[in-house]
This record gives sequence, structure tokens and C-alpha cells, in this order.
Amino acid sequence: MKELKCPKCGNVFTVDENDYAALLSQVKNTEFEAELNRRIHELEQTLQERQKAEQARIASEQQAEQLRRTQAAMTAIQAKENIIQQKENEIVSLKAQLQSIESVKQAELAAELAKKDTQLQERTAAQSQEIERLRNAEALAKSQALIRENGIRDEYEMKLKLANEQVAYYKDLKIKLSTKMVGESLEQHCYNEFTRISPLFPNAEFHKDNDLVIGEDGKSTKGDFVFRDKSDDGIEYISIMFEMKNENEDTTQKHKNQEFFAKLDQDRKKKNCEFAVLVSMLEPENDLYNEGIVAVTQNDKGEKFDKMYVIRPQFFVPLITLLCQTSRKSLETRRELEIIKAQNIDVTNFEEKLTTFKDGFTRNVRLANERFANAIDEIDKTIAHLTKVRENLVKSSDNLNAADKKLQDVTIKRLTHGNPTMKAKFEEARQNNPALQTPDEEETT
Repeated sequence: MKELKCPKCGNVFTVDENDYAALLSQVKNTEFEAELNRRIHELEQTLQERQKAEQARIASEQQAEQLRRTQAAMTAIQAKENIIQQKENEIVSLKAQLQSIESVKQAELAAELAKKDTQLQERTAAQSQEIERLRNAEALAKSQALIRENGIRDEYEMKLKLANEQVAYYKDLKIKLSTKMVGESLEQHCYNEFTRISPLFPNAEFHKDNDLVIGEDGKSTKGDFVFRDKSDDGIEYISIMFEMKNENEDTTQKHKNQEFFAKLDQDRKKKNCEFAVLVSMLEPENDLYNEGIVAVTQNDKGEKFDKMYVIRPQFFVPLITLLCQTSRKSLETRRELEIIKAQNIDVTNFEEKLTTFKDGFTRNVRLANERFANAIDEIDKTIAHLTKVRENLVKSSDNLNAADKKLQDVTIKRLTHGNPTMKAKFEEARQNNPALQTPDEEETT
């Protein structure tokens, strides 16, 4: 409990703690607000006095600045007047000098002024021509830009119109045609599209694939179309196997594009084509195939494919153009490969010819050796035969020598020995012909 004394009546009364705190708070609040108001009033008066003093100071400074500026301006004016007076004096002096030389320089000055005037006119004319040229160039540039803008707009509108017409055309095809006719019409569309752009590919061929090829499974298959293009020097730089697939919207059994990937890849390999392209209108609600050219790497069975693409019919021409432009960049490399391949073929042919020559030479040597051996055998046989002949001839010669010796030993005397009749005949003959008489007989006689 607290005891409080009234300041007016002097009575003392007691209050509890809560009442005391409330009274104390009221007293503090009242005194605080009174003090705050007093302080605010004093601050406002102080601020007003400061503002007045500041305004007075600013006014005094402004007056001083104005006075200083006025004095400076007067000083500057006086200085300028002095300068003007000086210049006027110089002008008077120069006028006097000009007047003194005017008679001499007047003609030269006139000529110089005329020259300057002519040069100025020429520069003015050149500047005018340049300005006109720039204006014409600007107008031409604006006109060309407008033409390009209109051309781009017209081209875009034309492409949009063609795209809309193609969409309407394909929708109409799906409604009107049977499944077989839909496929044939898609093929005819692609053929017509290539015929339209064929002047851009003078060396290209785009033909129906009619050659059946037996696969590993024993079944004969073929693609729809084959595209091949060559350079001017006859080098094939691109080949594409095309397959076209379509179906009616009311077909009960819907097909998917990946059902045909494996067959298309086999047809590509069998016909030695570099690229494989499926032109498809299947899965019309699939955004993947509707957005543009789709590269295929594998199917849902995990089979891998290389250089295979799926497109809608409207991307048939852009894909051919894109692949041709890309493949042309490697044409020089293909030429070098063809040269290397030709060189390899030449080396192979040389090696084959060398092998053939070596085989023939070896065969000839073998035959020559065989004939040489046969000849040696024949010579040996001949030598043996000639040896026998020689022996026989030697024996014959011995016999002949013996016979000759015996013949040399034969004389008329020996022949007529014991034969008086023949002896008488020879005697008679020798007497008639002395040449028949032998030496031994003569000696004997």
C-alpha cells in the first residue's frame, strides 16, 4: 500500500500498488506530453529563428555575389571596351595599310576570290552530288529491304499455303483412298517431288527398286525407291534407299514406324546404299515424327541402325538436299579414296601379273628342266649307242686293217702257188703287159 498526500487539500490517502502505478503513469504521461509539447515549441521557434538567420545570410550572400558579379561584369566590360578600342585602333591601322596596298593587291585579290568562289562552287556541287547519291542509295536500300521483306513474306505465305495444301491433301488422301492406293499415292507424290527438283541434280537417278534380293532368312525383299547421285567426273558420292509407308485412318490394325526399320536396313545393305530413309505417314499423333527429320539409331528390340532417318512427306526434298550438300563436302575425300583404290587395284594387278609370270616362268623352267633331263638321257643313250657303234667301228676298222694287211700280203706268186695253169696264165699276161709285173716278182726274176 502507498500513502499519497493531496497537494491542494493536504489530505493523506492510501492506494494499492496497481492504483499507484496507474496514477504514476498518468502523471508521467501528462508531464511527458507537456514537456514534449514545450520542447517541440522551443524547437520550432529555434528552427524558425535559424531559418530566418539562414535566409538573411543567403540574402546577404546573394547581394554580395550579385555585387561581385556586377563588379566583375563591369571590369570585364571595361576590359572588353579596352580591347575593342585596341582592335578599333588596329583596324584603323590595318585600313590604312590596306588602302596603301589596295591598288597593288586588288587584282590579285579579285583573282583569288574568283578562284576561291569557283572552288567553293565545285565543292558545293560535289557535296550536293554526294548528298543526292547518298539519298538515292538510301532510297535504293530501303526499296531493296522492302522488296526482300515482301519477298520473305510472300515466300513464307507461299510455304505456309503449300504446307496447308499438303496437310489438306494428305488428309483428303487418307479419307478417300484405300490402303494400297494410299501407299501408291505416297510413292507417286515422292516421285513427282523428285521430278520437280531433278534439274538441280543432273547426274542423279531416282528409280523404283524392282530387284528382289534373297535375304539370310530365305525371303526375297526390295525397297520402294533408290536415289543415287554422282559428281561430274563419275564418282558416286551419295546413295539412299527409300521406303514409303501409309495407311487409312479407319484401318483396324495400326502399324508403327519401328516395325519397318530392320527390313529397311537390310534392303539398304543389300543394294549397297549409304543412307536409309522411311517416308512415313504412320503414327500421325506422334510429335517426335511430326517435328521434322528424325535420326534412328535402334528399335525397341535393341537392334542398332546406322544412317537411318524417318521423315514426313513434306521433308522429302529438304532431306535429299541436306544429305547431298553434306556428302558433297566429302567428295574430295572420296576422289582420293578412289585414286588409292585404283592404285591398290593397279598394285594387285601388278602382283597378279608378277605371280602369273613367276608361275609361268617356273612352269617353263620345270618343263625345260624335264626336257633337258630327257635330252641328257637321250644324249647319254646316244653316247652309249655311239660308243657301241664306235666299238663296232673300231672292230670293223681292225678287221679292215687285218684284211688290208692280208690283202697287202697277197701276191700273184702266192695265188698261183700249186696251180700251174694259173701260173702259166699270169706269166703269159706279164709277158704281154710288163706293167702287170710286181716288184717282188721283178726282183725274183
